[in-house]
Amino acid sequence: MATSNYQKIKMLKLMEMLRRDADEANPMTTEEICRRLIAMEISCDRRTVTKDIELLNQYGYEVQNRMVGHKKGYFLTDRTFSDSELRILVDAVQAVNFITEKKSEELTEKLAYLGSSHREERMRSSIVRFNSRKHTNEQVYYAVQNIETALLERKKVSFFYYDLDENGERVYRKDKARYVVDPIALVMHEDLYYLLAYSTKYRNKTTYRIDRMDIVEVEDAEVCQKAIDMRADVDAQVKRAFKMFAGKTARVTLEFDRQLIGCIYDKFGEDTRITPSPVKPDCFRAAVSVDVSPTFFGWIFQFMGAVEIIAPRTLRKEYATRVVKSAHNEVEWMRLDKNEDKSTKPKRRKKKKSE
Repeated sequence: MATSNYQKIKMLKLMEMLRRDADEANPMTTEEICRRLIAMEISCDRRTVTKDIELLNQYGYEVQNRMVGHKKGYFLTDRTFSDSELRILVDAVQAVNFITEKKSEELTEKLAYLGSSHREERMRSSIVRFNSRKHTNEQVYYAVQNIETALLERKKVSFFYYDLDENGERVYRKDKARYVVDPIALVMHEDLYYLLAYSTKYRNKTTYRIDRMDIVEVEDAEVCQKAIDMRADVDAQVKRAFKMFAGKTARVTLEFDRQLIGCIYDKFGEDTRITPSPVKPDCFRAAVSVDVSPTFFGWIFQFMGAVEIIAPRTLRKEYATRVVKSAHNEVEWMRLDKNEDKSTKPKRRKKKKSE
């Protein structure tokens, strides 16, 4: 490339150097800037570098300076992300399950590159790869891209959907027939990514794990009006979808101990109205909307009686029935284990009368 062409990209190279190789802790001196530009066959001197930096500041790029010994050093403060923001994004990528190991590494590299080379080095050395349960579906990125396109264009999406068997092999649902649904939103919940959609067949919202989808395609057909209406209320739809398991929506009154107030806020939001229990001291009540499902009952059960369903009574009875059935199953297993112990235990030899 001719020297004149290099000269045309001088400002671009200057910005690239300041972004990648300089920060507040490591400012770049005028001499260093000149040395690097000259190495790229871009002519410059101290005077022109100072004018170029003034021009960058004039057009909104925050190039600041501080003294490095007896020399002035420059660094760029107008960055897309701060150190703490990049750290949060990198840790989020490492934490979620639906991004594979390979894709996690690629995305982490891209995020680290957004900082200066000095920050990038520090970030790489302190990355904690604490999630050993990464999934293996490499099509996740393409699925998200196509679903996002469908959402923007208000089109239906289709895909194959599968589970994993005991050997980790894919078992496709519906004999590998394609699902066709009306997308409402993409939702991340507890380390997993979901498509919240409306099913015209079942006339209800449904959820699908992105990492369990295969060959996602945008259909030509438009989404139905019901799905469009649900998009307008997507926050409420997601909030009611308890851990992404669909079920009939109900207004439920819960009673709980004081130490579980934080758990109620964490699960239902900090705008949940909590009032003192009218019958139990140091206990409280909250009326919340949930999608009734086995997951909801499991969430209640984990507190071992410290959270109770007060209303509706039908839901309280259903929960009691599930608890009794679970207890019966455990008692039956205990009986079987006891009988097995007896059958395997060596029998004692009876003593003869003469002995």
